[in-house]
Amino acid sequence: MTQSHPAVRTRFWLQAGFSAAALVLALVTLISREWIELLTGWDPDRGSGTVEWVIVAVLGLIAITLGAAARHEWHRPRAAATD
Repeated sequence: MTQSHPAVRTRFWLQAGFSAAALVLALVTLISREWIELLTGWDPDRGSGTVEWVIVAVLGLIAITLGAAARHEWHRPRAAATD
């Protein structure tokens, strides 16, 4: 008898969701760098755009890291099921 594929853990869904959110925010920041100032009224770099580029880089790294972790989590149950 063949075992069914075990469900992925909640950790996968959290990692995938936060990865997607970070990617969306990074893309929004690339498209419209003024959204932070419009939303908060805060302009720490006085219009130079430096903070926005740092935000894009950090959000990109977060998206990549969490995406890789989610991918690992997705494959974990499959590997355990074949043991």
